[in-house]
Amino acid sequence: MERPWHKHWPTGVPKSIDYPRVPLHQLLRDTAKAHGDLTATMFYGATLTYRQVDDYADRLAAALRKMGVKKGDRVGVLLPNSPMFIIAFFGILRTGGIVVQTNPLYTPRELEQLYADSGATAVVCLDLFLPNLLKAKPNTNIQHVIVVDVKHWLPGLLGKLYPIKKKKDLKKAGHWPLVIPKQPWVHDFQALLQTPPEPGTEPPVDSVNDVAVLAYTGGTTGTPKGAMLTHFNLVANVYQGAAWIPHAKAGQERMLAAIPMFHAFGLTVAMLVPVKIGATIICHPNPREVDKVLKLVTKTKPTLFPGVPTMYIAMLNHPKLGRSNLRGIKACLSGAAPLPLEVRRKFEQLTGGKLVEGYGLTETSPITHANPLTEDGLVKECIGIPVPDTEARIVDPETGAKEMPVGEAGEIILRGPQVMKGYWNKPEETANVLRNGWLYTGDIAKMDEDGYFYIVERKKDMIIASGYNVYPREVEEVLFQHAAVQEAAVIGVPDPYRGETVKAFVVLKAGATATDLEIIAFCKERLAAFKVPKAIEFRTELPKSLVGKVLRRALREEELAKKAA
Repeated sequence: MERPWHKHWPTGVPKSIDYPRVPLHQLLRDTAKAHGDLTATMFYGATLTYRQVDDYADRLAAALRKMGVKKGDRVGVLLPNSPMFIIAFFGILRTGGIVVQTNPLYTPRELEQLYADSGATAVVCLDLFLPNLLKAKPNTNIQHVIVVDVKHWLPGLLGKLYPIKKKKDLKKAGHWPLVIPKQPWVHDFQALLQTPPEPGTEPPVDSVNDVAVLAYTGGTTGTPKGAMLTHFNLVANVYQGAAWIPHAKAGQERMLAAIPMFHAFGLTVAMLVPVKIGATIICHPNPREVDKVLKLVTKTKPTLFPGVPTMYIAMLNHPKLGRSNLRGIKACLSGAAPLPLEVRRKFEQLTGGKLVEGYGLTETSPITHANPLTEDGLVKECIGIPVPDTEARIVDPETGAKEMPVGEAGEIILRGPQVMKGYWNKPEETANVLRNGWLYTGDIAKMDEDGYFYIVERKKDMIIASGYNVYPREVEEVLFQHAAVQEAAVIGVPDPYRGETVKAFVVLKAGATATDLEIIAFCKERLAAFKVPKAIEFRTELPKSLVGKVLRRALREEELAKKAA
C-alpha cells in the first residue's frame, strides 16, 4: 500500500522485503560460506576472517553444550566491543541459548538485578569485569563463568604489553590483585575454543517465536525490562538496515563499531548488518576515547560509522580534529538522541559523506526510521521515514485511539516485523505497550505532509510549566544554536508557583565564555516566555550512558536530592 513516505522513497531501496525464516546465527554461516576469506574483524591491528569467526563460534557452541547449556537457557555477555563479543554472541545462539545483553559498566547490584531477572545460567565475562560479577553471582542462578583475557587477541608487542595496562586498570578500579577462582564452574575462554566444532548439531529454531536476545531497556521508566527479540525480529531488522545502504558491497565496506554492541543500536547496526553484507567490523571498546576514535578513523578509513550525537559533537570539538582524516566515511546513521543541524553540516563537510538521523527503540530491534542515505534521498531535520515494511502512526496521547492530523503532535505507535515479542516475565508491562498489534512508544512526535516524522519529546520528559507543555528537545535545539554552547540538557524542576520550571545544564566550548544571563536572553529571543530556562547551570560534562546518551534522569535525581537536602 502506498504511504505518504513513499513519495520520497530512496532509489534502490525496496519498499517491502521477503524475510527468510532462518535462525539469526545463519547470517554468519552464510557470509562465511560465501566470503570466508574476507576480513571480518579488526581489533587494534589484529584481524580475523569470516571463516575464522564462524569456526570459533562453532567451537564455543560445542564447549557450551558440553557444559550443559541447552535451548532456551539465558547466557550473559559481559564484554566490550571485540572479536570475542561476536564469537560469544553467535556461539551462544548456536546452542539454542538466549543472549542476555549486559552493560559492562554495571555495578554488582545492577548485574545481580539483571541476571536474577533473566535467570541467566552462564556468563561470558572479560577478566576486568570479573570482580563485579563474582559479587553479584551468589544471588543469581549463574552456574558457569567463562573468563576472557584480551591479551590473546592483540597483535605482537601490544599483546606482550597489555598485562601492564591491565594491572593499572584493575588497580584504578580497586580490583588488584585479580583473583580468578580455581573452581570447576570457572572456565577459560581460550581453552574452550580448542573444543572440536560440531556444525550441524544446532537445535532447530522456530525463528518467529524463539527468543534470540534479551535486550534490557535503560530503565528510564523504572526497573529495567528485558525486551524479547526473536530470531525473526533481528533477521528482519538486519535485512531492513542492509537495504537502507543499497550500494554496499561485500569486501568493500568497513564499519567502525565504537557504539557499544551490548546496546540494541550497536548490536544491529554496528555488528549484525556488517555480518550480513560482508563488511569488516573495526572494533573499538570505548566510544568515549575520542582521540583514539579519531586516530582509528584516520588509520583504518571506515566507510560506515554509526554513532550518537554526543560522539560526533566530541569529535568536532576535539583539539586533534585538524590532524585527523575523516574522508572516506560514506554514511553515518545517528541515533539515540536528537542530531543538531550544525553538527550534521560540519560533519558532512569534513567527511564528504552523509550523516543522517534515524530512530528506533530497544523494543524494535531497534531501527524503525531513518533519513535516506542515497544520493537522491531527501534529508530533513528529523528522524526520517519508516524503513521497509514498517508502519507508523501519530495518535492522541490520552487514549491512543484517535489518529492525529498531519502536522499535529501525538504519541508515535509502530508496527512491523522488527517489533519485539514482549517483555521478559512482565505480562502487564507488555500489555501496556503492545496493543492490537501496535507498539506504543511513549514518544511524542508529528508527521509532515511528505511522511517524515519529527520526535517532539518523550512523554515522561515533558515539562508542564504553569499548565503549558514544554518539550526539552525544543529548548535544547535553541541552546545548541548559541555560538558558545557545546552540549546542553534541559529538565523540569519542581516550582511552588508554576508546578515545574525549566532548567538548563550547559557545557561551553573550549575557550568560549558566556553568562547565564546572556544565554537566557538568547533563549528569550527564540522561545515563548514559558519555555525559556529560568536557571542555567554550567558543567564541564553532562552525565551520559556508555552509549553516549545524555541522562536527563540523572540530572533530575540530582536536583531532587538537592531540594531534599
